Amino acid sequence: MSLIRTVCVYCGSSSGTDPAFVEAARELGRILAENRVRLVYGGGTVGLMGALATAVLDHGGEVTGVIPEFLTTRERKLTRAQEIIVTRDMHERKRVMFERADAFVALPGGIGTLEETIEQMTWAQLGRHKKPILLANIKGFWDPLCALLDHMTELAFIHPGSPVRPIVVARVADILPKLQAAAALVPEPEQQEAAATIDRM
Repeated sequence: MSLIRTVCVYCGSSSGTDPAFVEAARELGRILAENRVRLVYGGGTVGLMGALATAVLDHGGEVTGVIPEFLTTRERKLTRAQEIIVTRDMHERKRVMFERADAFVALPGGIGTLEETIEQMTWAQLGRHKKPILLANIKGFWDPLCALLDHMTELAFIHPGSPVRPIVVARVADILPKLQAAAALVPEPEQQEAAATIDRM
Protein backbone atom coordinates (compact mmCIF):
# COMPACT_ATOMS: atom_id res chain seq x y z
CA MET A 1 0.00 0.00 0.00
CA SER A 2 1.29 3.46 -0.91
CA LEU A 3 1.41 6.03 1.87
CA ILE A 4 1.08 9.79 1.76
CA ARG A 5 4.13 11.21 3.48
CA THR A 6 4.66 14.28 1.30
CA VAL A 7 2.16 16.35 -0.67
CA CYS A 8 3.02 18.74 -3.46
CA VAL A 9 0.62 21.68 -3.51
CA TYR A 10 0.25 23.94 -6.52
CA CYS A 11 -1.35 27.31 -5.80
CA GLY A 12 -1.30 30.99 -6.64
CA SER A 13 1.47 33.44 -5.90
CA SER A 14 -1.43 35.87 -5.50
CA SER A 15 -4.21 35.65 -2.93
CA GLY A 16 -7.15 36.16 -5.29
CA THR A 17 -10.20 38.28 -4.51
CA ASP A 18 -12.00 35.88 -2.18
CA PRO A 19 -10.73 35.51 1.41
CA ALA A 20 -11.94 31.90 1.32
CA PHE A 21 -8.93 31.01 -0.83
CA VAL A 22 -6.41 32.19 1.76
CA GLU A 23 -8.38 30.51 4.54
CA ALA A 24 -8.34 27.24 2.58
CA ALA A 25 -4.56 27.48 2.14
CA ARG A 26 -4.08 28.09 5.86
CA GLU A 27 -6.42 25.24 6.80
CA LEU A 28 -4.63 22.82 4.50
CA GLY A 29 -1.30 23.88 5.98
CA ARG A 30 -2.54 23.18 9.49
CA ILE A 31 -3.94 19.79 8.50
CA LEU A 32 -0.71 18.72 6.81
CA ALA A 33 1.33 19.72 9.86
CA GLU A 34 -0.99 18.00 12.33
CA ASN A 35 -0.83 14.79 10.29
CA ARG A 36 2.95 14.97 9.86
CA VAL A 37 2.69 15.21 6.09
CA ARG A 38 5.48 17.25 4.58
CA LEU A 39 4.63 20.07 2.18
CA VAL A 40 6.44 20.48 -1.12
CA TYR A 41 5.55 23.75 -2.83
CA GLY A 42 6.88 26.61 -4.93
CA GLY A 43 9.09 28.16 -2.26
CA GLY A 44 7.68 31.69 -2.07
CA THR A 45 6.19 33.79 0.73
CA VAL A 46 3.56 35.62 -1.31
CA GLY A 47 -0.08 34.83 -2.06
CA LEU A 48 -1.62 31.45 -1.33
CA MET A 49 1.83 29.88 -1.46
CA GLY A 50 3.00 31.97 1.46
CA ALA A 51 -0.19 31.45 3.48
CA LEU A 52 0.03 27.69 3.01
CA ALA A 53 3.70 27.27 3.90
CA THR A 54 3.51 29.66 6.85
CA ALA A 55 0.58 27.71 8.28
CA VAL A 56 2.50 24.44 8.00
CA LEU A 57 5.48 25.92 9.83
CA ASP A 58 3.36 27.71 12.45
CA HIS A 59 1.78 24.36 13.36
CA GLY A 60 5.09 22.52 13.65
CA GLY A 61 5.15 20.92 10.22
CA GLU A 62 7.91 20.49 7.66
CA VAL A 63 8.27 22.33 4.36
CA THR A 64 10.35 21.86 1.24
CA GLY A 65 10.33 24.89 -1.03
CA VAL A 66 11.45 24.54 -4.64
CA ILE A 67 12.03 27.81 -6.44
CA PRO A 68 13.86 28.79 -9.64
CA GLU A 69 16.73 31.21 -9.17
CA PHE A 70 15.04 33.94 -11.24
CA LEU A 71 11.98 33.94 -8.92
CA THR A 72 13.79 34.12 -5.58
CA THR A 73 13.28 37.89 -5.39
CA ARG A 74 9.90 38.21 -7.10
CA GLU A 75 8.24 35.50 -5.02
CA ARG A 76 10.36 36.19 -1.91
CA LYS A 77 11.99 32.89 -1.09
CA LEU A 78 10.81 31.42 2.23
CA THR A 79 13.87 31.27 4.45
CA ARG A 80 11.97 29.66 7.35
CA ALA A 81 11.48 26.38 5.49
CA GLN A 82 13.49 23.38 6.66
CA GLU A 83 14.59 22.82 3.08
CA ILE A 84 14.87 25.25 0.18
CA ILE A 85 15.98 24.02 -3.22
CA VAL A 86 16.94 26.67 -5.77
CA THR A 87 16.71 25.32 -9.31
CA ARG A 88 18.13 26.57 -12.59
CA ASP A 89 14.75 26.87 -14.30
CA MET A 90 11.05 25.94 -14.19
CA HIS A 91 11.62 22.52 -15.78
CA GLU A 92 14.02 21.47 -13.03
CA ARG A 93 11.66 22.90 -10.40
CA LYS A 94 8.75 20.79 -11.64
CA ARG A 95 10.86 17.64 -11.80
CA VAL A 96 12.13 18.10 -8.24
CA MET A 97 8.61 18.75 -6.96
CA PHE A 98 7.39 15.61 -8.70
CA GLU A 99 10.19 13.47 -7.30
CA ARG A 100 9.60 14.68 -3.73
CA ALA A 101 5.82 14.16 -3.74
CA ASP A 102 3.52 11.22 -3.02
CA ALA A 103 0.46 13.16 -4.22
CA PHE A 104 -0.56 16.47 -5.79
CA VAL A 105 -3.12 19.06 -4.73
CA ALA A 106 -4.20 22.11 -6.73
CA LEU A 107 -5.57 25.01 -4.73
CA PRO A 108 -6.88 28.07 -6.61
CA GLY A 109 -4.27 29.82 -8.70
CA GLY A 110 -3.41 31.19 -12.12
CA ILE A 111 -1.79 29.96 -15.32
CA GLY A 112 1.21 28.45 -13.52
CA THR A 113 -0.99 26.47 -11.14
CA LEU A 114 -3.11 25.25 -14.05
CA GLU A 115 -0.09 24.28 -16.15
CA GLU A 116 1.58 22.33 -13.35
CA THR A 117 -1.64 20.48 -12.54
CA ILE A 118 -2.36 19.64 -16.17
CA GLU A 119 1.17 18.33 -16.61
CA GLN A 120 0.67 15.83 -13.78
CA MET A 121 -2.66 14.78 -15.32
CA THR A 122 -0.93 14.30 -18.68
CA TRP A 123 1.82 12.17 -17.16
CA ALA A 124 -0.80 10.06 -15.36
CA GLN A 125 -2.73 9.56 -18.61
CA LEU A 126 0.48 8.40 -20.30
CA GLY A 127 1.16 5.91 -17.50
CA ARG A 128 4.17 7.79 -16.18
CA HIS A 129 2.94 7.84 -12.58
CA LYS A 130 0.07 6.71 -10.35
CA LYS A 131 0.26 9.39 -7.70
CA PRO A 132 -3.13 10.86 -6.71
CA ILE A 133 -4.03 14.27 -8.16
CA LEU A 134 -6.68 16.34 -6.40
CA LEU A 135 -8.44 19.60 -7.21
CA ALA A 136 -9.37 21.57 -4.09
CA ASN A 137 -12.53 23.05 -5.59
CA ILE A 138 -12.90 25.91 -3.13
CA LYS A 139 -16.14 27.80 -3.84
CA GLY A 140 -16.31 26.12 -7.24
CA PHE A 141 -13.00 27.53 -8.45
CA TRP A 142 -12.20 24.46 -10.57
CA ASP A 143 -15.73 24.02 -11.99
CA PRO A 144 -14.72 25.38 -15.43
CA LEU A 145 -11.85 22.89 -15.68
CA CYS A 146 -14.10 20.03 -14.61
CA ALA A 147 -16.63 21.10 -17.26
CA LEU A 148 -13.87 21.16 -19.90
CA LEU A 149 -12.75 17.65 -18.92
CA ASP A 150 -16.36 16.48 -19.25
CA HIS A 151 -16.54 18.15 -22.66
CA MET A 152 -13.34 16.45 -23.81
CA THR A 153 -14.66 13.10 -22.59
CA GLU A 154 -17.99 13.54 -24.38
CA LEU A 155 -16.11 14.23 -27.62
CA ALA A 156 -13.89 11.16 -27.10
CA PHE A 157 -10.64 13.08 -26.62
CA ILE A 158 -10.44 11.61 -23.12
CA HIS A 159 -11.37 7.95 -22.87
CA PRO A 160 -13.86 6.92 -20.15
CA GLY A 161 -11.99 5.53 -17.16
CA SER A 162 -8.79 7.34 -18.10
CA PRO A 163 -6.51 8.12 -15.12
CA VAL A 164 -6.43 11.75 -16.30
CA ARG A 165 -9.48 12.53 -14.15
CA PRO A 166 -8.45 14.10 -10.85
CA ILE A 167 -10.13 13.72 -7.48
CA VAL A 168 -12.33 16.75 -6.80
CA VAL A 169 -13.35 17.91 -3.31
CA ALA A 170 -15.03 21.08 -2.10
CA ARG A 171 -13.87 20.93 1.52
CA VAL A 172 -10.29 21.20 2.70
CA ALA A 173 -11.00 18.66 5.43
CA ASP A 174 -11.62 16.02 2.74
CA ILE A 175 -8.29 16.48 0.94
CA LEU A 176 -5.99 14.25 2.98
CA PRO A 177 -8.51 11.41 3.53
CA LYS A 178 -9.24 11.30 -0.22
CA LEU A 179 -5.54 11.23 -1.08
CA GLN A 180 -4.87 8.50 1.46
CA ALA A 181 -7.75 6.41 0.13
CA ALA A 182 -6.54 6.77 -3.46
CA ALA A 183 -2.93 5.96 -2.56
CA ALA A 184 -4.03 2.86 -0.64
CA LEU A 185 -5.27 1.35 -3.92
CA VAL A 186 -1.78 1.45 -5.49
CA PRO A 187 0.79 -1.13 -4.33
CA GLU A 188 4.04 0.55 -3.28
CA PRO A 189 6.26 -1.35 -5.80
CA GLU A 190 3.88 -0.43 -8.63
CA GLN A 191 3.93 3.23 -7.60
CA GLN A 192 7.74 3.30 -7.50
CA GLU A 193 7.99 1.56 -10.87
CA ALA A 194 5.65 4.07 -12.48
CA ALA A 195 7.48 7.02 -10.91
CA ALA A 196 10.82 5.78 -12.22
CA THR A 197 9.58 6.09 -15.80
CA ILE A 198 9.59 9.89 -15.48
CA ASP A 199 13.35 9.74 -15.84
CA ARG A 200 12.93 8.21 -19.30
CA MET A 201 10.60 10.87 -20.64
